[in-house]
Amino acid sequence: MLRLAVPAFLALVAEPLFLLADSAIVGHLGTDELAGLGVASAALLTAANIYVFLAYGTTALVARQLGAGREAQAVGAGIDGVWLSLGLGAVTAVVVAVFAGPICDLFGASAAAADEATIYLRISAFGIPGMLAVLAATGVLRGFQDTRTPLVTATLGFTCNLLLNVVLVYGVGLGIAGSALGTVLAQTGMAAGLLVVVLRRAHRLGTPLRPHPGRVLAAALFGIPLLVRTLALRAAVLASTWVAAELGDVPLAAHQVAMTIFGFLAFALDALAIAAQALTGKALGAHDVAGTRAMTRLMLWWGWWMGVVLGAGVAALHTVLPVLFTGDPRVRDALAAALLVLAVGQPIAGLVFVLDGVLIGAGDGRALALLQVLVLLAYLPLLWLVHANAASLRADGATHALVLLWWTFTGFMALRLVALGLRARSDRWLVTGA
Repeated sequence: MLRLAVPAFLALVAEPLFLLADSAIVGHLGTDELAGLGVASAALLTAANIYVFLAYGTTALVARQLGAGREAQAVGAGIDGVWLSLGLGAVTAVVVAVFAGPICDLFGASAAAADEATIYLRISAFGIPGMLAVLAATGVLRGFQDTRTPLVTATLGFTCNLLLNVVLVYGVGLGIAGSALGTVLAQTGMAAGLLVVVLRRAHRLGTPLRPHPGRVLAAALFGIPLLVRTLALRAAVLASTWVAAELGDVPLAAHQVAMTIFGFLAFALDALAIAAQALTGKALGAHDVAGTRAMTRLMLWWGWWMGVVLGAGVAALHTVLPVLFTGDPRVRDALAAALLVLAVGQPIAGLVFVLDGVLIGAGDGRALALLQVLVLLAYLPLLWLVHANAASLRADGATHALVLLWWTFTGFMALRLVALGLRARSDRWLVTGA
């Protein structure tokens, strides 16, 4: 588990590091630019991460075939996922680029922040095919119990992203547009590198590379429940960002950084879930129910304690981290307070992400979709209460408003823990065989 989880941890933090680097670089351009990045990032991540089933679903499919001793069929399932990612990425990129303005306007940010968001989102849309190809190729390699190759690719990609953004934003003077362009180039390069590795494996096993429409369609249908689950998750994040925009530009800017840090920590905790996906799929493919249960218990233990450690780290640095992202004292104060709430919720997040990964690895997509929709329906009324009192909260100050919003979001994570925990206690997800 550690052999898989440690490289996965380091690779997973690459994507939030992209956003952390963007936030740090763009944040020093001004509050409007940082608030705009918050809106654009929420939209861009939604456009890309709703297809996270390209990684998660592919990992489960490939791992099950591998556990059943069908290696050629395993890489064939991965190739189908890659073709699906390229098709979905091309369509999504066109839609996001064409409708970047109206999409950003939906968040209700100020005109200045919305203009900056539109610039970033329209350019970043060209990186979506690369982002989705990275998801699919990474899923293939994880299914083959290889998390080191994605780590190397992510490390190179993050380094290039950081250097490109500094040069394009400040050296060339492109502003927020330079940050978007740097991220597009880095994501596309990562996709090319991972696809070369997958194609070499397919060639070695004699697996055809041409698309099979029927199998690609089957891969898409397999991913629909995970797509629904992810849409429900992203709806919760988008709704939270929308409420933050209602609270004002200062809470929105602080919320963007807090959510980026939450994403960084969530991906870190999800490293154990990545190991769970690969190992659960392989174990169930080999009819090892006892091993699956044992791994689940162990990874839950690790998830809890990793959450405790990460939460303690954030709490210790809650006044230091804001300085890295903005020079506005109002944004710093609001962010510092929100980070304390975020720290309290990390042990809950650790359990949630591990349970989510185990059930995804088991191919329990339908239950995950239903549970996440139910959790969203329970969360929205709580969020609406914050929205309904936005005027009075603005009067109380940005810090008070943002703290209340983050306590509400922590409640959302607690609801997820209850739902996933009840499912994991049953035996209905323990389906064996390829």
